[in-house]
Amino acid sequence: MGFSSIYAVSGSDIVYETFDGDAVVLDLASGRYFGFSDSGSCVWEALIAHVSPASLVGRDCGSGVIAADDLDAFIARLGEYGLLSPAAEVAPTALSPELAARLAAARDGLKIDMHDELADLVMVDPIHDVDEPTGWPVVRQ
Repeated sequence: MGFSSIYAVSGSDIVYETFDGDAVVLDLASGRYFGFSDSGSCVWEALIAHVSPASLVGRDCGSGVIAADDLDAFIARLGEYGLLSPAAEVAPTALSPELAARLAAARDGLKIDMHDELADLVMVDPIHDVDEPTGWPVVRQ
């Protein structure tokens, strides 16, 4: 995708939260949700905070350093999933010391897991699309 770009969340259908250092991202348009390795969560947080990818290359990451090829592949997958896109006219920010420390303590390489087993339920309108006598989460047939 390129290290000269600054990135941002692709749109309002992409929502995310970090729980105890683990980022979880939900695509409301498709119902798919995504989890990351510990280092992937840190890089996700850095990228959506407008940290330049170039400043992440070579940083300590658990058992090694972030390689340019690994970071490029990670960013490309985020783009393929529609989670991240280049942000126009956004100034880069510095990596926070807290996030740099979490990244250095990470144990796993950059990884994204995509899950779609709950997509049907995520996409259901709980007011209009459920079986009335049974209620949520039984979908009307």
